Amino acid sequence: MQEMIEGAPKLLDQLGDAAAEHFAGLKVLLERAGVAFTVNTRLVRGLDYYNRTVFEFVSPDVGAQSTIAGGGRYDGLIEQLGGKPAPAVGFGLGIERLLLLIQELQLPVPSTAPRAYAVVTSASAVPQAMVTLEKLRSIGIPVLMHAGGGSMKSQFKRADASGARYALIFGDDEIARGEVSLKDLRNADAPQRSLPLAGVAGWAADLDEPAAPPAARALNA
Repeated sequence: MQEMIEGAPKLLDQLGDAAAEHFAGLKVLLERAGVAFTVNTRLVRGLDYYNRTVFEFVSPDVGAQSTIAGGGRYDGLIEQLGGKPAPAVGFGLGIERLLLLIQELQLPVPSTAPRAYAVVTSASAVPQAMVTLEKLRSIGIPVLMHAGGGSMKSQFKRADASGARYALIFGDDEIARGEVSLKDLRNADAPQRSLPLAGVAGWAADLDEPAAPPAARALNA
């Protein structure tokens, strides 16, 4: 069987001039970027919409199943689905294998905690909360909004458990005044502040400041 595989035609030998030039250019870019790679003449993907280059990210640190992610180009896929022609590249990632690799290499795991957690006191406050949070996300501030209702106490417990530095309180009274309340969940001595809903960009940077040492947690004070 191995002899048959070795004797089979290689895809790289069948490339047209344009495809060969593209592949050579890709390898130059990888080399200049310092990305180590090996050309695998037998590598294929199982779906026929791939074109030009396919790839896999592999690691020797996760056992026999060494592929961490795999994908490639699919320049014609969007057009096949009814959209405008759009060159594209993508990949699928094995979450379990990635976690095993992080564990094996003892890599630091970045924090996924949001900077702020929205506490919403009524259904009528939801639209304004959503608009405000989208503005914050567009600026680059990671935020979460409480889902599923519940009392203020239960929502603050969720906010605290999320790891967020701040709680943004969207109450009917606050919204009627054109404001949102900001509470520091990691500093019990910090006063609660009122911020203008119309000036999100003006105070968003405050949410991205480094957290103060958590001498006391607001919910336990």
